[in-house]
Amino acid sequence: MSSQYFVFGIAAAITIGVQSIGFTLAYALRTEIFYDILGGINYLVLALFSAISGSDKSNDTSTLPWTKDWRKIVATCLFICSRGWLLIFLAWRAHERGGDARFDEVLGKKGGRMKPLTFFVYWMAQAFWVYLISMPLLFINSSSVKQSDFAAYDIAFATLFGCGVLVEIVADIQKALWVRSGRPGHFCSVGVWSFSRHPNYFGEIFQWWCLWAFAQSSSESNRSYADPLWWACIVSPLFTMHILLNMKPTGLCNAEGENLQRYYDKCPEHYSAYRNSTSILIPMIGYRHVPMLLKRTIFFDFEKYEYKPKEDNSSKKE
Repeated sequence: MSSQYFVFGIAAAITIGVQSIGFTLAYALRTEIFYDILGGINYLVLALFSAISGSDKSNDTSTLPWTKDWRKIVATCLFICSRGWLLIFLAWRAHERGGDARFDEVLGKKGGRMKPLTFFVYWMAQAFWVYLISMPLLFINSSSVKQSDFAAYDIAFATLFGCGVLVEIVADIQKALWVRSGRPGHFCSVGVWSFSRHPNYFGEIFQWWCLWAFAQSSSESNRSYADPLWWACIVSPLFTMHILLNMKPTGLCNAEGENLQRYYDKCPEHYSAYRNSTSILIPMIGYRHVPMLLKRTIFFDFEKYEYKPKEDNSSKKE
């Protein structure tokens, strides 16, 4: 068990180190261009570090433990595919947009002074996010348990993890192609976007729940379901959900609510029909028939995501 905590500790130090280097470069050059790139690289560094630093209980030292455990191989390869795509996509998007508007005020691009402390907090927040997301993979690769063949449980969650990664990639590509084609129809409702208003966020959340469940088989505890370290790794999907469902700078809070005004101004009836018949997160058919109580609870279509037009102050005057 101590070897697992050692890997987790070193991984934390690596994460802080990578982000600190990124902040130093970005601060010196007064740019945010390294932010998403270093975040993606940090994921890949942790994946490779945990793969080569893992251990097992066999006496065979001719090969790395990682190469003898299919659970570690599958989890690491899918993780690298997921975070590698994120790195490529975010770097491409930043290039297409000419930067990241989130940092305009922090970097003083709007005429104000640069806020170095706030800028540093951004980088450390990303370090926190990268580390928490990576915890299930660190758990799997640091395990010294001699694994048996894949069970049905392993196959199921490995497949579902891969499906989550695929949904996110397909959603990102379809949205990018739609934007490139001139945004026909004012809002994206092509491909997987016809089954979910935010399939990319669904894929991101779903894959980390699946990886956490998949990690259970790598527990060193005699009672794997009671392993405290495995349960600690549940912060990976929970934190992802919190970021994408509740944080205003990103996720649903940024995409829904008052930001829907552009759709209601241009095509109110068309967008309203799409919104009522399309799940906010979980891809599905027949959403229009789901009772509002279920939409507001298990389907995450909370009232805070509704568009509420601002009242015209002049109309209040008597």
